[in-house]
Amino acid sequence: MMNKSIILLSGGLDSLVSLAICKEKLNIELAIFFNYGQKSYEMEYKASKSISEFYNIKLEEIDLNWLKAISTSSLNTNKTVPTLSEELLKEINITKESANSVWVPNRNALFINIAACYADAQNYSHIVIGANKEEGRTFKDNSIQFINAINNSLKKSTNNMVKVEAPLIRFDKAEIVRQGLIYNTPFKLLYSCYLNNKKHCGKCESCLRLKRALELNNCYDIISEIYK
Repeated sequence: MMNKSIILLSGGLDSLVSLAICKEKLNIELAIFFNYGQKSYEMEYKASKSISEFYNIKLEEIDLNWLKAISTSSLNTNKTVPTLSEELLKEINITKESANSVWVPNRNALFINIAACYADAQNYSHIVIGANKEEGRTFKDNSIQFINAINNSLKKSTNNMVKVEAPLIRFDKAEIVRQGLIYNTPFKLLYSCYLNNKKHCGKCESCLRLKRALELNNCYDIISEIYK
């Protein structure tokens, strides 16, 4: 039986490139977008809609606003999102503080398990997620250990033993952009900022990591298009 797969789509770099890589290989038919009260909801959803239309896959939005009610994250509360500089990205203690500020409780595990309900009910073979090596250094739910652990869990919690696929798990952001270029990924459709501006703020950690990766690949036209 041919695979058919789900992607967790945020509209950002990692989920976009994961989709480009796996669209045909794993026959991705459904994108799931989560509204968990994030500050960047409107821009993330706009990007996800444009990306799903570009790749001709169905987009389904799931409302998780209750997660905002229990969260202490600066992503979905009134707390201020930390701003950094490119130099500070090299300081592990600083990036750990930033990661703690934006940490949403059990987010990736929750998203995967909801997608697994769809997969188990509708016989999807894989769930694709944009977990990667660079963010895995500060976010433990982006690590290869997490992917292995949740796959072991899904073997016991789903009848069809759906598998989580993380095609970027061994790549840093610059390598992810490089992969995107190989797959002719529409970078100008993405939105990776923690804030809800029309263009990327260039100051939050997510913006800085993306911009550095684009610079390392000489993608200055994309930078001028998506940044302030």
